Amino acid sequence: MTSSNLPKHVAIILDGNGRWAAARGLPRMAGHQHGAKAVRLSVRACRDRGIPYLTLYAFSVANWSRPKDEIDALMRICQEFAEGEHDELIRRGIAVQVVGDLEDIPTPTRRAMEKLVEDTAGGTEMTLALALSYGGRRDMANAMRALAVRARAGLVIPEEINEKSLRNFLTTSSMPDPDLIIRTGGEKRLSDFLLFEAAYAELFFTDTLWPDFTEETFEEAVATYSRRQRRYGRTGEQVRRLAAST
Repeated sequence: MTSSNLPKHVAIILDGNGRWAAARGLPRMAGHQHGAKAVRLSVRACRDRGIPYLTLYAFSVANWSRPKDEIDALMRICQEFAEGEHDELIRRGIAVQVVGDLEDIPTPTRRAMEKLVEDTAGGTEMTLALALSYGGRRDMANAMRALAVRARAGLVIPEEINEKSLRNFLTTSSMPDPDLIIRTGGEKRLSDFLLFEAAYAELFFTDTLWPDFTEETFEEAVATYSRRQRRYGRTGEQVRRLAAST
């Protein structure tokens, strides 16, 4: 597989931790803990293949409705990841950023994440984005609210508002749109993940539960992506002609 066939930005919906634990008679927290290993694997898989952007849907806005003990466990795991992987991410040149609203996150986890983002800011090998307290609809609503405030202040006129100006106010604005979105766990929906950005993303759904995610699963998803023809509204013949001329 050549670099031209690889996605530049992979995004993953991490699903199936609870079901993985339940199938083994373990508490749900055990599934989340094992899922942290799959996070490390996915980061390594992207970096080894030269994929510059990886976004992981770690905790959604809707997840706040889960039982408090599970939320607390997830926040601890996020904090442990930020602290435990800190030096390794710096060493490997991986810049970390957070999409979503960190203000919602408990203080210890938020501070650990903020330090990780700050200390890895110089990384040039790859960008790892963690979606925490993230919701695509809320992100778009916040972006539109920010544009409305600027319009009310006379800094922008309605005719100047377009996709580009909206994008500039999304928490994902520093990254390109995802080329490939992977969802584990067997469900076939986006669940409020990157709704604006995913307009032309290729989707790959697998029954593999997130703690069982392997490099082979990742390779299958990337290989499937590489075989698809991305037309962006053009005909297949137009795409082939364009490819032949470059």
